Amino acid sequence: MESIINNFNLTVSTINGSGSATANTTLLRALFKMGIPVSGKNIFPSNIQGQPTWFTIRISQAGYLARQEKDDIVVAMNPATIQKEIDSVCPNGVLFYADHIQLPETRTDIHLYPMPVKKIMHEAEISPSVRDYVANMVYVGIVGQILGMDMDKVHLALNFHFKGKDSAVNANWKIVETAANWAQENLKKEDPYKLQSLPALNDFIMADGNTAAALGAIYGGVQFNAWYPITPATGISESLNEYLPQLRRDPETGKDTFVVVQAEDELSAVGMAVGAGFAGLRAMTSTSGPGLSLMSEYLGLAYYSETPIVVWDVQRMGPSTGLPTRTSQGDLTQAYFISHGDTQYVLLFPGSVNECFEFGWRAFDIAERLQMPVIVLSDLDLGMNEWMTRKFEYPDLLMDRGKVLWENDLEKMLRIRNGDWGRYLDIDDDGIPYRTIPGNTHPKSAYLARGTGHDEYAQYSEDNVTWEKGQKRLEKKYHTAKKFVPRPVIQTGPAAAFGIIAYGSTDQAILEARDLLLADGVSTDYCRIRALPFTSEIKRFIEENSKIFVVESNRDGQMFQLLQMTYPGLAEKLVRICHSDGLPLTARWICESIQSYWEK
Repeated sequence: MESIINNFNLTVSTINGSGSATANTTLLRALFKMGIPVSGKNIFPSNIQGQPTWFTIRISQAGYLARQEKDDIVVAMNPATIQKEIDSVCPNGVLFYADHIQLPETRTDIHLYPMPVKKIMHEAEISPSVRDYVANMVYVGIVGQILGMDMDKVHLALNFHFKGKDSAVNANWKIVETAANWAQENLKKEDPYKLQSLPALNDFIMADGNTAAALGAIYGGVQFNAWYPITPATGISESLNEYLPQLRRDPETGKDTFVVVQAEDELSAVGMAVGAGFAGLRAMTSTSGPGLSLMSEYLGLAYYSETPIVVWDVQRMGPSTGLPTRTSQGDLTQAYFISHGDTQYVLLFPGSVNECFEFGWRAFDIAERLQMPVIVLSDLDLGMNEWMTRKFEYPDLLMDRGKVLWENDLEKMLRIRNGDWGRYLDIDDDGIPYRTIPGNTHPKSAYLARGTGHDEYAQYSEDNVTWEKGQKRLEKKYHTAKKFVPRPVIQTGPAAAFGIIAYGSTDQAILEARDLLLADGVSTDYCRIRALPFTSEIKRFIEENSKIFVVESNRDGQMFQLLQMTYPGLAEKLVRICHSDGLPLTARWICESIQSYWEK
């Protein structure tokens, strides 16, 4: 039997609230510490406890991190789903199962390994009061032993998880060690799957997108964050609460240089952020689709009063409450057009955990340069799941506070312009006015920020000519934004048959799909959009390809729609490839969808 080394999927089936997260992340991090490229995806219910949950680890020596639609190895700890787990295992695959689960009539083309969980817990002398929460460590030991995992790396992973707390590390390690010893003495390996250590991944870390976004915001100088809990965005503010006291406390006075407020709802959260942004603070909030819907009126106020704030939307399935714990890219058109009237917002699309960090700080620069809200569209897959990613790089640019006038700046401008200054004057012909911040003591610095009609001097006005002039300036500013947003990432292939456009977390699936297509002799070009408004590179990419497949994780092809609207003369080149079932896209599905189009 030929061995399959470092190239398979492992899925763990447990019950939500049973403490499996610790066991699963221990496996994931131990594999990473062995130098093996991995990614982990958690599929969990929206209730708190008692329902089935799955955690899939992709092990790929080639470095592929996207989800796959197959289960080579399944660890079954939940009696309620045992038939589903048996059916899901690939031929010649493996089923580890807790031996208190009564197996139905099973298959003969898979390998079975029983796990005497209760017996091992007794041998490890674990207190009955905590057994239900640490029992999952049994499968860490047994699976690790059968697959050839480096158990020293398991111990390191436990130490990392429990932050060096000896009592917790030792208690869990005792179970892992007892289980591994039992497996060594009682189980004969019959399957082809093996692990093999590789050179250390020294340039990489394991992290989730929400934590990365919070750290990026901290390094970008965030001063104010207001939030209301919502899955899957809560982790951003929880990470701010964890890391801000460590990184942003004045060493001389011991006082915090930041404010984090848990508001009573999303309306209050965004309202506080708008007020803080007007006051000159680097202000942000985070939410998901339902919360973003509630924020629309305040975002319109920030858009028209030209107040800089950052909003992170970690997308989930909608509409309405939808599937709170499933991923989607369904908020694109809502975010782009949010609020009534003629509005267009700057959107950023991180495609990796590393870009979540980068856009965490870059979004503040863009918001303050343009004096408008910037909405960052992440999603549950990117935000809550653990990814292998390159180490974060400290920002190498100075903070861009934009066109801020302090006392001396304003006095100089008044002198040059013969005393003429207005908050909404387009002095530089780029649509971006100059602003003052509360605290500026110059007698000419004050103005009233309005959501109602106003002229260039922030005076109330319902004059139709004045109104349209202001709207034209805002439109000009949006075109100016193209100079400041992240450019698309474009990869070309030799004699490409067609192009692919995508954005956000679908990137890993696209990269793998391109390799699969190339193995079949089909070369492709690829454009990953990282921001709206669209820049000139995107139009040129469409012009240079005879056919473009726009791949998205939503039902209606929302990026496809925006591209058609922006480039109507090129619309016939675009083909919509969409899927929306709450799970991340796979490379195989992308390839099959493209091939299906050509067959038609």
